Amino acid sequence: MKYLKIGFLSLLFIGCQLSDKKETPMNTFTGEKGEVKLIVLAPGHFHADLLQKNKLEQINDSVYVYAQEGSELNQYLVRVESYNNREENPTLWEEVVYNGSDFLEKMLAEKKGNVVVLAGNNKEKTRYIFESVAAGFNVLSDKPMAINKVNFELLKQAYDTAQANNVLLYDLMTERYDVLNIIERKLINNKDLFGELQTGTETDPAISMESVHHFYKEVSGKTLIRPAWYYDVEQQGEGIADVTTHLIDLAHWKSFPEEVIDYKEDIEVTSASHWPTELSLTDFTNSTNVEAFPNYLDKYIEDGKLKVFANGTINYKVKNVNVALKVIWNYKAPQGSGDTFSAMMKGTKASLKTIQDKSTNFTKQLYIEKGADVNKDEFESHLRDAIDEVKKDFNTVSIESSMSNEGEYLINIPNEEKKGHETHFQNVAQNFFDYLVSQDLPEWEVSNTLAKYYIITTAVDIAKEK
Repeated sequence: MKYLKIGFLSLLFIGCQLSDKKETPMNTFTGEKGEVKLIVLAPGHFHADLLQKNKLEQINDSVYVYAQEGSELNQYLVRVESYNNREENPTLWEEVVYNGSDFLEKMLAEKKGNVVVLAGNNKEKTRYIFESVAAGFNVLSDKPMAINKVNFELLKQAYDTAQANNVLLYDLMTERYDVLNIIERKLINNKDLFGELQTGTETDPAISMESVHHFYKEVSGKTLIRPAWYYDVEQQGEGIADVTTHLIDLAHWKSFPEEVIDYKEDIEVTSASHWPTELSLTDFTNSTNVEAFPNYLDKYIEDGKLKVFANGTINYKVKNVNVALKVIWNYKAPQGSGDTFSAMMKGTKASLKTIQDKSTNFTKQLYIEKGADVNKDEFESHLRDAIDEVKKDFNTVSIESSMSNEGEYLINIPNEEKKGHETHFQNVAQNFFDYLVSQDLPEWEVSNTLAKYYIITTAVDIAKEK
């Protein structure tokens, strides 16, 4: 990888040279090759580099990076360099790096690119979003974009400012591109098969999801090194302010496709709770390569254990439909296991459930169950018709009767139909780039994003009050 570590004077010199070149106006997009000029701002999470793992024609090879000098920046650069140096389909990124302490001010002043990518410390992220759109940049941000009520108010201002400046602000919701979620969305909105979404109750919700993750992970035989601030909920956010962004997004995207959800009219957060995961100093060091707890973590340490409020529940109503979410972060998965996930969507004619656990070899599987009062032959006829529609896009999908539960069927999605999580980042990026060209970001994208962050920030406040 070609990249330059440059200080104040040398960066000014290069900036002057580049300013002499005739460039397309910053916010004019036609879909041509290379016109999207990425600025990677303060990369602190490996998601920051996933847009660069494979080449998208619209992205220019020159990428401008503004960040504080340190391990997070270095890890980002090493990962991008690995993409350039791999034998199969190598990329050609040229990273132009500014690593001074005034990196934000430098980025805002120089206007080297036109799309700011954010994936890092969530304490500062909302401010970076606002400053970027206020300066006329488009922003593609990793979740979460707001982790507390102060951030939420600033995020609302950011969307207003983006609209006034004719730029786009977009939340990186990768799970919409998971084939299982796409198929489930189609089935939920097939009224002959699924019926209407139930309203449920707080104790028996119409939509429920539970997600279990682990702090310590090994990827390709190597430990995933997390920054020390990842364990500070004031910087990373609580568990119910992080992973739940995907869960809420999916609940709304599947159940109310392209419908505006107004957080003031359509949302009621009814309850929330949180509790900590305890880590020893050895656990912390193994995960971060940091030998001692930083001072900013002192307030979370009791009897030598670091308490991270990474677990919690949220119960809320959306358009009178009851939703229940639960997120858990354990330190390390038991040997031979991994992350787990379960979900249920209840309709008047059928229910859809997703299972990811030992029984599915820790891969997500989608099942549909006939309603108790629905005729079996009629249900199977509607299911076959629905899957025929699905096969127009995913032709290897099939149905299998469950061996254990009468009236339950596996929606069998072969591995060849599934794309990895990293591919989904490029799907989101391409969709965002299309919006940059068409300049027709739907109203529901903005309203539903604000609804999502209203829910999580309200839930955090409720949980803290207990």
